Amino acid sequence: MTMKVLSSLPDLRQTRRLVIKVGSALLVEGKEARTDWLATLATEIADLRQNSEVIVVSSGAIALGAAKLGLAKGGRGSLADAQAAASVGQVALARLWSDALGTHGITAAQILVTLGDLEDRRRYLNASATLARLLEAGAVPVVNENDSVATEEIRFGDNDRLAARVAQAAGADAVMLLSDVDGLYDRDPRESGAKLVERVDGVTPEIIAMASSASSSGLGSGGMLAKLQAARIAERAGITLAIVNGTHPSPISRALDSGTGTLFPAQADASARKAWLGGRLAPSGVITVDLGCMAALENGASVLAAGITGVEGAFARGDLVAIHGPNGERLGQGLVEYTSAECSAILGLREEHQSAKLGYAPRAAVIHRDHMVHA
Repeated sequence: MTMKVLSSLPDLRQTRRLVIKVGSALLVEGKEARTDWLATLATEIADLRQNSEVIVVSSGAIALGAAKLGLAKGGRGSLADAQAAASVGQVALARLWSDALGTHGITAAQILVTLGDLEDRRRYLNASATLARLLEAGAVPVVNENDSVATEEIRFGDNDRLAARVAQAAGADAVMLLSDVDGLYDRDPRESGAKLVERVDGVTPEIIAMASSASSSGLGSGGMLAKLQAARIAERAGITLAIVNGTHPSPISRALDSGTGTLFPAQADASARKAWLGGRLAPSGVITVDLGCMAALENGASVLAAGITGVEGAFARGDLVAIHGPNGERLGQGLVEYTSAECSAILGLREEHQSAKLGYAPRAAVIHRDHMVHA
């Protein structure tokens, strides 16, 4: 994938392929869908499709289903309530998008995904092929997490990060997150003197510190922290991401015409495999390394057994594991060449001493640099 340079919000009108994320609080007010607002958004999507292919990532199933079933706490009182609400709400959500887009002669296609669909390489490629075929056929895919079967342990948890992962799978140029604020502020936007950050060239720990993890609406599961995590996934994959205010009628035109929002330009053009690795969200374990290995990793080295000081979790060869430094700092993640038991057996050992522990000749590395991405 060749990285497309998008240097301003208005540039998003010229993208080849755009992912638009819509949150629960924008789509549902009280117990009713905001059909008038959705109609204006559908008109904007129809306009965008003159130059771009569009994919929608839409929340709202749990909120809509909870209203129909009369469930307390918006359907989030328990896992069983959330799954039941999602089962009912997915039908209503699909109908909303089908009707809104159908007014413009556009076919909506529902895709429900789980975390595993984009974490497993084979299923990821299958999702990518499905998205490509739907776009080729002229449909607008409407994607949501399959909350009817997802659990706390195996879910994205928010559609911001899901949107970034879908953009990777679809080979999109950009992601637009419709939020309830104008973008990222240098502090809580409710505080006096808070300033909108118009452009972020790389999501750093300092940028993360500006975010609140709270979802102001109480309907969704995301917040500004989730949006920054999505931006980090996108920028690593060579995808530009924007956060704009979606609360107004025709929110996209309002944001792009005024240039109001926060733009996260793509920072890299990673290989497809490295981009997929960098976007994965559910490591099976943790390998902790010493200062020497940490320094070597910064210079592009692989993780060797001699530099490992600790192993957490139960994982098999080929699983994704996180790599932590001596003080618990996250250094990256990658595909491990040994099981967790084997890693524990050879940690701290140089290559010439590993054979006796393993019973066979050791591999070149515990995590090879070609199968690793840095944090």
